[in-house]
Amino acid sequence: MNPRLLVLAATLLMSVAGAYTVKKGDTLYSIATANRISVQELKRLNQLSGDTISVGQVLRVSAGDPTTPSAPARPAGLAPIITPKPSTTNTGLPEKRLPPPLSAAQLAPTPAGTHLDGVDVSVPASLTMGQAFIMRLSGPNAGNVTVSFPSEVGEDVREPNERLKPIGAAGEYRILGRVVLGKTTPLVYEVKLGDQLVRGRIPVTDLNQSVQHLNLPPKISGVLQDPGRTAEEQLVEAAYARRTPQHWFKPFAPALNTRAVSSSFGQPRTYVAGGPVSYHYGLDYPAPSGTPVLAVNDGTVVIAGKYPVRGNLVAIDHGAGLISLYFHQSRVLVKVGDRVVRGQKIGQVGSTGLSAGPHLHLEMRVRGEGTNPQDWLGRLWPR
Repeated sequence: MNPRLLVLAATLLMSVAGAYTVKKGDTLYSIATANRISVQELKRLNQLSGDTISVGQVLRVSAGDPTTPSAPARPAGLAPIITPKPSTTNTGLPEKRLPPPLSAAQLAPTPAGTHLDGVDVSVPASLTMGQAFIMRLSGPNAGNVTVSFPSEVGEDVREPNERLKPIGAAGEYRILGRVVLGKTTPLVYEVKLGDQLVRGRIPVTDLNQSVQHLNLPPKISGVLQDPGRTAEEQLVEAAYARRTPQHWFKPFAPALNTRAVSSSFGQPRTYVAGGPVSYHYGLDYPAPSGTPVLAVNDGTVVIAGKYPVRGNLVAIDHGAGLISLYFHQSRVLVKVGDRVVRGQKIGQVGSTGLSAGPHLHLEMRVRGEGTNPQDWLGRLWPR
């Protein structure tokens, strides 16, 4: 585009209510917070595929602004690259309107050295989106704290900022954390003991994966429009909402006697040409039909049946907000209410539902959000 036209477009946009010009030191998070919208909404309004913005760039900060945003400068002759924003919930249910994020003051870390009486707090130095992680709490008062993640408010995440009680005994406790796919702003945590408060933040990095276009034929992708999909999603969402005591006390084991993976966790993908982009919330393990599918750990079967998208599905509640799900099986060998143990055969590999060939799709959901199954394999807790 002619540089003069770019300047004119930017000038016109700056004269429209709901526009903001990026200044030195601005981030997507600071701009979104100041305008009381979520980072995801800011990126959607401006068709941003990443977190990079440029000084002088004009952004839409209101859905009511009909003007097309200006993009960061690109070399002459190159068209702007627009990557659709992946869905982070990937359900057939109506989209919910997100509340505004908390203010910067409500998310600001407490001063260095702030301490809770009788409690030591340890968190990872950094996180990756889609990661399950552990906050460690120790000391005589560690079992009396509550923990929450206020940065989840305004994000496309289930049960944001939920108040959590630690798991453990004898002065050694843990909180099971999650980083929703699509999040690259810092994760903010709060630990409370009575009227005492420690608040901190952990940087989060992207998976940096390109969009995968599957272009499935209609005979397979047609299940996405199946009338039964809404009931399927409602059933799964009810399982995600379960909060039961921890059932597992051994390291997590493989669901198949193979470690070959055909599709990586967190991969943005489309299923049909021109379709919406969503994340891949689990890992795919290719295997011949009939290969035994094994429970990754002890728990209670909360879903067992055939559904349009997930095909023959088993979901196991392991407690502490952790659910494992096993998609596309040819046979289901357990029923709802069964107590299963690690390594127990629960079904057989197949290609039912939204599947183009025999494989097992395995998900590990922490309070409803997809986390990388590899974070769990061979461990009692993720890192």
